[in-house]
Amino acid sequence: MSENQVKIFDTTLRDGEQVPGCKLNTEQKLVIAKALDELGVDIIEAGFPASSPGDYKSVIEVCKVVKNASVCGLTRANKKDIDIAAEALKFAKKPRIHTGIGTSDSHIKHKFNSTKEKILERAVEAVKYAKSYVEDIEFYAEDAGRTENAFLAKVCEAVIKAGATVINIPDTTGYCLPSEYGAKIKYLKDHVPNIDEAIISCHCHNDLGLATANSIEATINGARQVECTINGIGERAGNTALEEIVMILKQHPYLNLETNINSSKIYSISQLVSKNMGMFVQPNKAIVGANAFAHSSGIHQDGVIKNRETYEIIDPKDVGIDQSNIVLTARSGRAALAYRAKKIGYELTKLQLDDLYDTFLNLADTKKEVYDNDIHHIIESSKIYSRIKSA
Repeated sequence: MSENQVKIFDTTLRDGEQVPGCKLNTEQKLVIAKALDELGVDIIEAGFPASSPGDYKSVIEVCKVVKNASVCGLTRANKKDIDIAAEALKFAKKPRIHTGIGTSDSHIKHKFNSTKEKILERAVEAVKYAKSYVEDIEFYAEDAGRTENAFLAKVCEAVIKAGATVINIPDTTGYCLPSEYGAKIKYLKDHVPNIDEAIISCHCHNDLGLATANSIEATINGARQVECTINGIGERAGNTALEEIVMILKQHPYLNLETNINSSKIYSISQLVSKNMGMFVQPNKAIVGANAFAHSSGIHQDGVIKNRETYEIIDPKDVGIDQSNIVLTARSGRAALAYRAKKIGYELTKLQLDDLYDTFLNLADTKKEVYDNDIHHIIESSKIYSRIKSA
Protein backbone atom coordinates (compact mmCIF):
# COMPACT_ATOMS: atom_id res chain seq x y z
CA MET A 1 0.00 0.00 0.00
CA SER A 2 1.33 3.42 -1.00
CA GLU A 3 1.98 5.86 1.85
CA ASN A 4 -0.23 8.36 0.01
CA GLN A 5 -3.22 6.08 -0.51
CA VAL A 6 -6.26 6.53 1.70
CA LYS A 7 -8.40 3.41 1.81
CA ILE A 8 -12.15 3.99 1.64
CA PHE A 9 -14.12 1.80 4.04
CA ASP A 10 -17.80 2.03 3.17
CA THR A 11 -20.31 1.23 5.90
CA THR A 12 -23.50 2.22 4.06
CA LEU A 13 -24.82 -1.34 4.44
CA ARG A 14 -24.10 -1.44 8.19
CA ASP A 15 -23.91 1.93 9.95
CA GLY A 16 -25.80 3.65 7.13
CA GLU A 17 -28.66 1.18 7.43
CA GLN A 18 -29.10 2.00 11.12
CA VAL A 19 -31.24 5.00 10.13
CA PRO A 20 -34.77 4.47 11.51
CA GLY A 21 -37.16 3.34 8.77
CA CYS A 22 -34.44 2.63 6.20
CA LYS A 23 -34.05 -1.14 6.42
CA LEU A 24 -32.68 -2.76 3.27
CA ASN A 25 -33.58 -6.28 2.19
CA THR A 26 -30.94 -8.67 0.89
CA GLU A 27 -31.68 -7.96 -2.76
CA GLN A 28 -31.27 -4.21 -2.23
CA LYS A 29 -28.02 -4.77 -0.35
CA LEU A 30 -26.65 -6.80 -3.24
CA VAL A 31 -27.46 -4.06 -5.74
CA ILE A 32 -25.70 -1.47 -3.58
CA ALA A 33 -22.75 -3.77 -2.82
CA LYS A 34 -22.11 -4.34 -6.52
CA ALA A 35 -22.25 -0.59 -7.15
CA LEU A 36 -19.83 0.07 -4.28
CA ASP A 37 -17.43 -2.51 -5.71
CA GLU A 38 -17.60 -0.83 -9.13
CA LEU A 39 -17.13 2.57 -7.47
CA GLY A 40 -13.77 1.36 -6.19
CA VAL A 41 -14.21 1.24 -2.42
CA ASP A 42 -11.53 -0.79 -0.70
CA ILE A 43 -13.65 -2.31 2.07
CA ILE A 44 -17.40 -2.91 2.25
CA GLU A 45 -18.82 -3.40 5.73
CA ALA A 46 -21.67 -5.68 4.77
CA GLY A 47 -23.41 -5.86 8.15
CA PHE A 48 -23.43 -7.08 11.72
CA PRO A 49 -24.00 -10.83 11.22
CA ALA A 50 -24.87 -11.64 14.84
CA SER A 51 -27.54 -8.95 15.03
CA SER A 52 -30.24 -10.86 13.09
CA PRO A 53 -30.76 -13.78 10.72
CA GLY A 54 -31.44 -11.29 7.94
CA ASP A 55 -28.13 -9.53 8.45
CA TYR A 56 -26.31 -12.85 8.60
CA LYS A 57 -27.85 -13.92 5.29
CA SER A 58 -27.10 -10.57 3.66
CA VAL A 59 -23.42 -10.70 4.61
CA ILE A 60 -23.14 -14.20 3.09
CA GLU A 61 -24.74 -13.08 -0.17
CA VAL A 62 -22.71 -9.85 -0.37
CA CYS A 63 -19.53 -11.92 -0.06
CA LYS A 64 -20.58 -13.94 -3.10
CA VAL A 65 -21.05 -10.94 -5.41
CA VAL A 66 -18.18 -8.63 -4.41
CA LYS A 67 -15.22 -9.18 -6.72
CA ASN A 68 -12.60 -6.62 -5.68
CA ALA A 69 -13.23 -5.07 -2.26
CA SER A 70 -12.62 -6.68 1.12
CA VAL A 71 -15.88 -7.63 2.82
CA CYS A 72 -16.16 -6.90 6.50
CA GLY A 73 -18.47 -8.11 9.25
CA LEU A 74 -18.91 -6.23 12.53
CA THR A 75 -18.83 -7.97 15.92
CA ARG A 76 -18.74 -7.15 19.58
CA ALA A 77 -15.78 -8.38 21.62
CA ASN A 78 -17.20 -11.83 22.31
CA LYS A 79 -16.61 -15.25 20.84
CA LYS A 80 -20.19 -15.92 19.76
CA ASP A 81 -20.31 -12.77 17.61
CA ILE A 82 -16.94 -13.60 16.09
CA ASP A 83 -17.97 -17.20 15.34
CA ILE A 84 -21.08 -15.99 13.50
CA ALA A 85 -19.16 -13.33 11.57
CA ALA A 86 -16.49 -15.80 10.49
CA GLU A 87 -19.15 -18.17 9.20
CA ALA A 88 -20.94 -15.37 7.34
CA LEU A 89 -17.68 -14.27 5.67
CA LYS A 90 -16.70 -17.74 4.42
CA PHE A 91 -17.38 -16.88 0.76
CA ALA A 92 -15.49 -13.57 0.79
CA LYS A 93 -12.41 -13.32 -1.43
CA LYS A 94 -10.89 -10.92 1.11
CA PRO A 95 -12.65 -11.31 4.49
CA ARG A 96 -12.21 -8.92 7.42
CA ILE A 97 -13.57 -9.22 10.95
CA HIS A 98 -14.23 -5.88 12.63
CA THR A 99 -14.32 -6.38 16.39
CA GLY A 100 -13.96 -4.04 19.32
CA ILE A 101 -15.18 -2.56 22.57
CA GLY A 102 -15.81 0.81 24.22
CA THR A 103 -12.74 2.43 25.75
CA SER A 104 -13.95 5.76 27.15
CA ASP A 105 -14.52 6.22 30.88
CA SER A 106 -18.22 6.68 30.11
CA HIS A 107 -18.49 3.34 28.30
CA ILE A 108 -16.32 1.46 30.79
CA LYS A 109 -18.31 2.70 33.77
CA HIS A 110 -21.87 2.98 32.48
CA LYS A 111 -22.04 0.51 29.59
CA PHE A 112 -19.83 -2.30 30.87
CA ASN A 113 -19.62 -1.64 34.63
CA SER A 114 -16.00 -2.67 34.27
CA THR A 115 -12.42 -1.46 34.64
CA LYS A 116 -9.73 -0.39 32.19
CA GLU A 117 -7.75 -3.53 32.94
CA LYS A 118 -10.66 -5.83 32.14
CA ILE A 119 -11.55 -3.90 28.98
CA LEU A 120 -7.98 -4.24 27.79
CA GLU A 121 -8.08 -7.99 28.43
CA ARG A 122 -11.34 -8.35 26.50
CA ALA A 123 -9.97 -6.35 23.59
CA VAL A 124 -6.85 -8.51 23.28
CA GLU A 125 -8.81 -11.73 23.68
CA ALA A 126 -11.28 -10.72 20.94
CA VAL A 127 -8.54 -9.86 18.47
CA LYS A 128 -6.65 -13.09 19.12
CA TYR A 129 -9.81 -15.14 18.71
CA ALA A 130 -10.81 -13.38 15.49
CA LYS A 131 -7.27 -13.88 14.19
CA SER A 132 -7.79 -17.64 14.44
CA TYR A 133 -10.37 -17.29 11.65
CA VAL A 134 -9.00 -14.61 9.27
CA GLU A 135 -5.79 -12.66 8.84
CA ASP A 136 -7.34 -9.21 8.37
CA ILE A 137 -8.61 -7.94 11.74
CA GLU A 138 -9.85 -4.45 12.42
CA PHE A 139 -10.23 -3.35 16.03
CA TYR A 140 -12.53 -0.47 16.98
CA ALA A 141 -12.08 1.45 20.23
CA GLU A 142 -15.65 2.68 20.55
CA ASP A 143 -15.96 6.27 21.78
CA ALA A 144 -12.24 6.80 21.16
CA GLY A 145 -13.04 10.47 20.63
CA ARG A 146 -13.72 10.79 24.37
CA THR A 147 -11.11 8.25 25.48
CA GLU A 148 -8.09 9.49 27.39
CA ASN A 149 -5.16 9.37 24.97
CA ALA A 150 -2.69 7.45 27.15
CA PHE A 151 -5.15 4.58 27.72
CA LEU A 152 -6.16 4.59 24.06
CA ALA A 153 -2.51 4.27 23.07
CA LYS A 154 -2.11 1.36 25.50
CA VAL A 155 -5.11 -0.43 23.97
CA CYS A 156 -3.84 0.15 20.43
CA GLU A 157 -0.40 -1.22 21.24
CA ALA A 158 -1.87 -4.34 22.85
CA VAL A 159 -4.34 -5.20 20.07
CA ILE A 160 -1.74 -4.65 17.34
CA LYS A 161 0.53 -7.04 19.22
CA ALA A 162 -2.40 -9.48 19.34
CA GLY A 163 -2.78 -9.35 15.56
CA ALA A 164 -4.94 -6.35 14.60
CA THR A 165 -4.12 -5.04 11.12
CA VAL A 166 -6.31 -1.94 11.33
CA ILE A 167 -6.97 0.30 14.34
CA ASN A 168 -10.27 2.17 14.17
CA ILE A 169 -10.45 5.39 16.23
CA PRO A 170 -14.17 6.30 16.19
CA ASP A 171 -15.50 9.68 17.20
CA THR A 172 -18.67 7.79 18.07
CA THR A 173 -20.63 10.78 19.39
CA GLY A 174 -19.30 13.35 16.93
CA TYR A 175 -17.92 15.33 19.87
CA CYS A 176 -14.36 16.16 18.80
CA LEU A 177 -13.24 19.37 17.16
CA PRO A 178 -11.04 18.79 14.09
CA SER A 179 -7.93 20.02 15.90
CA GLU A 180 -8.64 17.69 18.84
CA TYR A 181 -9.28 14.68 16.64
CA GLY A 182 -6.24 15.32 14.48
CA ALA A 183 -4.11 15.69 17.61
CA LYS A 184 -5.44 12.34 18.88
CA ILE A 185 -4.33 10.60 15.67
CA LYS A 186 -0.93 12.26 15.88
CA TYR A 187 -0.60 11.22 19.53
CA LEU A 188 -1.14 7.60 18.56
CA LYS A 189 1.38 7.88 15.73
CA ASP A 190 3.93 9.26 18.20
CA HIS A 191 3.19 7.11 21.28
CA VAL A 192 2.24 3.63 20.06
CA PRO A 193 5.56 1.83 19.46
CA ASN A 194 4.15 -0.69 16.94
CA ILE A 195 1.71 1.67 15.20
CA ASP A 196 3.45 1.17 11.84
CA GLU A 197 2.31 -2.46 11.89
CA ALA A 198 -1.32 -1.39 11.45
CA ILE A 199 -3.39 1.11 9.47
CA ILE A 200 -5.08 3.86 11.49
CA SER A 201 -8.72 4.30 10.53
CA CYS A 202 -11.11 7.15 11.33
CA HIS A 203 -14.83 6.66 11.85
CA CYS A 204 -16.51 9.99 12.50
CA HIS A 205 -20.11 10.87 13.24
CA ASN A 206 -21.80 14.11 12.30
CA ASP A 207 -23.63 15.13 15.48
CA LEU A 208 -22.01 18.59 15.36
CA GLY A 209 -21.56 18.71 11.59
CA LEU A 210 -17.83 17.96 11.86
CA ALA A 211 -17.55 14.39 10.53
CA THR A 212 -15.91 15.29 7.23
CA ALA A 213 -13.62 17.92 8.74
CA ASN A 214 -12.52 15.48 11.45
CA SER A 215 -11.83 12.73 8.92
CA ILE A 216 -9.74 15.01 6.72
CA GLU A 217 -7.78 16.18 9.76
CA ALA A 218 -7.21 12.52 10.63
CA THR A 219 -5.73 11.79 7.19
CA ILE A 220 -3.47 14.83 7.46
CA ASN A 221 -2.16 13.43 10.74
CA GLY A 222 -1.56 9.90 9.53
CA ALA A 223 -4.84 7.98 9.22
CA ARG A 224 -4.91 5.96 6.02
CA GLN A 225 -8.44 4.60 6.12
CA VAL A 226 -11.65 6.63 6.24
CA GLU A 227 -14.94 4.99 7.23
CA CYS A 228 -17.88 6.64 5.53
CA THR A 229 -21.26 6.21 3.88
CA ILE A 230 -22.90 7.28 0.65
CA ASN A 231 -24.76 10.58 1.17
CA GLY A 232 -23.45 10.69 4.76
CA ILE A 233 -26.34 8.55 6.02
CA GLY A 234 -26.09 6.79 9.36
CA GLU A 235 -26.93 6.71 13.04
CA ARG A 236 -28.40 9.96 14.43
CA ALA A 237 -27.01 12.84 12.33
CA GLY A 238 -25.10 10.46 10.08
CA ASN A 239 -21.55 9.49 9.20
CA THR A 240 -18.76 11.00 7.19
CA ALA A 241 -19.95 11.33 3.57
CA LEU A 242 -17.89 9.28 1.13
CA GLU A 243 -18.43 11.75 -1.70
CA GLU A 244 -17.12 14.64 0.38
CA ILE A 245 -13.91 12.86 1.45
CA VAL A 246 -13.12 11.68 -2.08
CA MET A 247 -13.64 15.07 -3.70
CA ILE A 248 -11.82 17.02 -0.97
CA LEU A 249 -8.74 14.87 -1.46
CA LYS A 250 -9.09 15.17 -5.23
CA GLN A 251 -9.48 18.96 -5.17
CA HIS A 252 -6.54 19.48 -2.81
CA PRO A 253 -3.63 17.72 -4.55
CA TYR A 254 -1.08 19.41 -2.29
CA LEU A 255 -2.25 17.05 0.48
CA ASN A 256 -0.64 14.34 -1.65
CA LEU A 257 -3.36 11.86 -0.71
CA GLU A 258 -5.44 9.79 -3.11
CA THR A 259 -8.16 7.15 -3.19
CA ASN A 260 -9.11 4.34 -5.59
CA ILE A 261 -12.60 5.77 -6.11
CA ASN A 262 -13.92 6.33 -9.65
CA SER A 263 -15.50 9.69 -8.89
CA SER A 264 -17.55 9.75 -12.10
CA LYS A 265 -19.81 7.10 -10.51
CA ILE A 266 -20.51 9.12 -7.35
CA TYR A 267 -23.76 10.77 -8.44
CA SER A 268 -25.30 7.56 -9.77
CA ILE A 269 -24.60 5.61 -6.57
CA SER A 270 -25.90 8.53 -4.51
CA GLN A 271 -29.20 8.27 -6.37
CA LEU A 272 -29.19 4.48 -6.07
CA VAL A 273 -28.79 4.57 -2.29
CA SER A 274 -31.35 7.35 -1.94
CA LYS A 275 -33.93 5.39 -3.95
CA ASN A 276 -33.41 2.07 -2.18
CA MET A 277 -33.36 3.56 1.31
CA GLY A 278 -36.20 6.00 0.73
CA MET A 279 -34.01 8.83 2.03
CA PHE A 280 -34.09 12.00 -0.05
CA VAL A 281 -30.80 13.82 -0.52
CA GLN A 282 -31.17 17.35 0.82
CA PRO A 283 -30.94 19.85 -2.09
CA ASN A 284 -27.99 21.72 -0.57
CA LYS A 285 -26.01 18.53 0.16
CA ALA A 286 -22.38 18.96 -0.90
CA ILE A 287 -21.34 17.18 -4.13
CA VAL A 288 -24.58 15.26 -4.79
CA GLY A 289 -27.43 17.60 -3.80
CA ALA A 290 -29.74 18.99 -6.50
CA ASN A 291 -28.36 22.48 -5.89
CA ALA A 292 -24.67 21.52 -5.70
CA PHE A 293 -24.11 22.73 -9.27
CA ALA A 294 -27.16 24.99 -9.63
CA HIS A 295 -26.95 28.78 -9.89
CA SER A 296 -29.83 31.23 -9.48
CA SER A 297 -28.09 34.50 -8.60
CA GLY A 298 -27.58 36.73 -11.63
CA ILE A 299 -24.00 37.59 -10.67
CA HIS A 300 -23.10 33.93 -10.21
CA GLN A 301 -24.88 32.89 -13.39
CA ASP A 302 -23.04 35.49 -15.47
CA GLY A 303 -19.72 34.31 -14.05
CA VAL A 304 -20.40 30.61 -14.61
CA ILE A 305 -21.62 31.20 -18.18
CA LYS A 306 -18.40 33.08 -18.96
CA ASN A 307 -16.17 30.57 -17.16
CA ARG A 308 -17.46 27.73 -15.01
CA GLU A 309 -14.52 27.96 -12.58
CA THR A 310 -15.53 31.44 -11.39
CA TYR A 311 -18.06 29.83 -9.03
CA GLU A 312 -17.46 26.07 -9.29
CA ILE A 313 -14.40 24.35 -7.86
CA ILE A 314 -15.53 20.94 -9.13
CA ASP A 315 -16.37 20.05 -12.71
CA PRO A 316 -19.80 18.38 -12.40
CA LYS A 317 -18.68 15.73 -14.90
CA ASP A 318 -16.07 14.60 -12.34
CA VAL A 319 -18.89 13.26 -10.16
CA GLY A 320 -21.11 12.03 -12.98
CA ILE A 321 -23.36 15.06 -13.51
CA ASP A 322 -23.70 16.23 -17.14
CA GLN A 323 -23.53 19.97 -16.59
CA SER A 324 -24.18 22.89 -14.27
CA ASN A 325 -27.75 24.11 -13.95
CA ILE A 326 -28.68 27.73 -14.60
CA VAL A 327 -31.93 28.20 -12.67
CA LEU A 328 -34.09 31.14 -13.73
CA THR A 329 -35.59 33.11 -10.85
CA ALA A 330 -36.34 36.74 -10.07
CA ARG A 331 -32.65 37.07 -9.13
CA SER A 332 -31.46 36.01 -12.59
CA GLY A 333 -29.93 38.49 -15.01
CA ARG A 334 -30.05 38.97 -18.75
CA ALA A 335 -27.09 36.67 -19.32
CA ALA A 336 -28.92 33.74 -17.75
CA LEU A 337 -32.11 34.39 -19.72
CA ALA A 338 -30.15 34.59 -22.98
CA TYR A 339 -28.25 31.40 -22.09
CA ARG A 340 -31.39 29.40 -21.36
CA ALA A 341 -33.20 30.81 -24.41
CA LYS A 342 -30.29 29.74 -26.62
CA LYS A 343 -30.46 26.23 -25.14
CA ILE A 344 -34.01 25.88 -26.49
CA GLY A 345 -33.38 27.44 -29.88
CA TYR A 346 -33.64 31.24 -29.55
CA GLU A 347 -30.60 33.36 -30.40
CA LEU A 348 -31.51 36.73 -28.87
CA THR A 349 -29.88 40.03 -29.72
CA LYS A 350 -29.19 42.56 -26.97
CA LEU A 351 -32.21 44.65 -27.98
CA GLN A 352 -34.48 41.61 -28.08
CA LEU A 353 -33.24 40.58 -24.68
CA ASP A 354 -33.96 44.04 -23.29
CA ASP A 355 -37.50 43.87 -24.69
CA LEU A 356 -38.14 40.52 -23.03
CA TYR A 357 -36.43 41.01 -19.70
CA ASP A 358 -39.13 43.02 -17.91
CA THR A 359 -41.76 40.45 -18.92
CA PHE A 360 -39.48 37.71 -17.65
CA LEU A 361 -39.00 39.47 -14.30
CA ASN A 362 -42.73 39.99 -13.84
CA LEU A 363 -43.32 36.27 -14.39
CA ALA A 364 -40.37 35.31 -12.17
CA ASP A 365 -41.81 37.41 -9.34
CA THR A 366 -44.94 35.24 -9.36
CA LYS A 367 -43.11 31.88 -9.59
CA LYS A 368 -40.28 30.24 -7.71
CA GLU A 369 -38.62 29.19 -10.96
CA VAL A 370 -39.09 29.97 -14.66
CA TYR A 371 -38.94 26.88 -16.88
CA ASP A 372 -38.24 26.30 -20.59
CA ASN A 373 -41.96 26.22 -21.42
CA ASP A 374 -42.33 29.61 -19.76
CA ILE A 375 -39.51 31.00 -21.92
CA HIS A 376 -41.24 29.69 -25.05
CA HIS A 377 -44.47 31.38 -23.96
CA ILE A 378 -42.80 34.71 -23.14
CA ILE A 379 -41.01 34.85 -26.49
CA GLU A 380 -43.86 33.61 -28.66
CA SER A 381 -46.31 36.02 -27.01
CA SER A 382 -44.02 38.99 -27.51
CA LYS A 383 -43.88 41.53 -30.31
CA ILE A 384 -40.34 40.42 -31.19
CA TYR A 385 -41.31 36.82 -31.96
CA SER A 386 -41.72 37.41 -35.71
CA ARG A 387 -38.31 39.09 -35.83
CA ILE A 388 -36.72 36.15 -34.02
CA LYS A 389 -38.37 33.69 -36.44
CA SER A 390 -37.23 35.60 -39.53
CA ALA A 391 -33.72 35.89 -38.11
